[in-house]
Formats: sequence, structure tokens, C-alpha cells
Amino acid sequence: MQPLQASIRMLFIADSNKTLMTEHKPSRKQQILHALAHMLEKNPGARITTASLAKEVGVSEAALYRHFPSKAKMFEGLIEFIEATIFTRINRIRTEQEHTLLRIEQSMTLILTFAEKNPGMCRLLTGDALSGETERLRARIAQFFDRLETQFKQILREAELRDEKSSAIDEAAMANLLLALVEGRIRQYVRSEFKYKPLENWAVQWAFLSQGILSEAELA
Repeated sequence: MQPLQASIRMLFIADSNKTLMTEHKPSRKQQILHALAHMLEKNPGARITTASLAKEVGVSEAALYRHFPSKAKMFEGLIEFIEATIFTRINRIRTEQEHTLLRIEQSMTLILTFAEKNPGMCRLLTGDALSGETERLRARIAQFFDRLETQFKQILREAELRDEKSSAIDEAAMANLLLALVEGRIRQYVRSEFKYKPLENWAVQWAFLSQGILSEAELA
């Protein structure tokens, strides 16, 4: 794990429907990233400046730059945290769960739970907070969603071996549909200024959706 990821990996971890904070006194880097995520949540639609962030943290702008060379690097720190949290846990789900539908359900629920518990980070995932920022950050977000889609594809490709079933439609098309669903719910959350929760009606929607994901595998 990279040092930056290690320094923030316990900032906001959505687990058992609660947000955890690090048990140890947070470092200055953690405080800066925590303040940035808080401002993203509390000021939807607003562009965050280093001056306003420094005021939130209670330090000078020069102090911010001693820990991060640019605001883009601060955003990258939050994106790295999102990546590490989501993909580590999806890999754990794939290891612990044998059945395809459970793997998909738990992976999607993980993403939606993380989103609901970390609204400020959702502004990064939708690109809402990246207006005027470096294109590199947008590319990083695009890569995150591409990796999610790849995870869904891999789960679906293993369905025949695990469940003697296969994706009801082309695996790539189904993976893209699953991705569009979670991405759309995150976007709704941001668009509603965090009023429309990603997990709202999710249990009912999953019960309906799950009936059409797999079909009996064709015999060779």
C-alpha cells in the first residue's frame, strides 16, 4: 500500500451502517483530507479553494502545501482512498462468497453504502467537484468506474462454474447495466443535494433486478 493510502485508509470507512474514524490521533494529512471531504459535503456545487480549505483546517495555505504540493494531490488522496476501500472489499466478497448473485448484490450494496455514508466523496465520483481541475483527476474517476465494470464482468464470467448458470444477456452488456445502476444512484444522490439516498428502495429494486441477471447455462 502506498504511504498516502496508508495515511488515510481509516478516515471514513462505511461498515455495518456507520462511518468509522481512525482510532489514533489523525495526522495533519488526515485532517486536511477530512476537512476537504467535509467541505465537499457541506457546500454542494461550490468550488473549494485552498484558502477556504486552510481556514477549515485552521492552518495557513503554506501549511497545506507542506503536506500536499497542490489541490489536485489532495483530491487524488481522496480518490486513492475510495479505490482502496471499494476494491479491497470487493475482492474480499469474491473470496468469501461462492454464489454469483450474492457476489453481485453484496458488491453493489457495498458501493451504495459507501456512497451514502460519504456524500462528499460522491461529488468526486460524479465529477461535480472537479470543474476547473486538472483533466488527470477526471481520467482517474473514469478509470475507477472502468475497474468496477471489469469486476462485474469477472463475477459474471465465473457464474457457469459456480452456479451452472450464465449471464442472461451478453456479460459485457450486463456488467455495463449493473455499473449504470450504481453510478446513476450516486448521481441522483449528488443531484438531490444528498436528499435521495443511494440505498433508498434498494432492497425492493434488487429483489426485482436479481430475477433477470442469470439464466440456466446451455449444455455443451
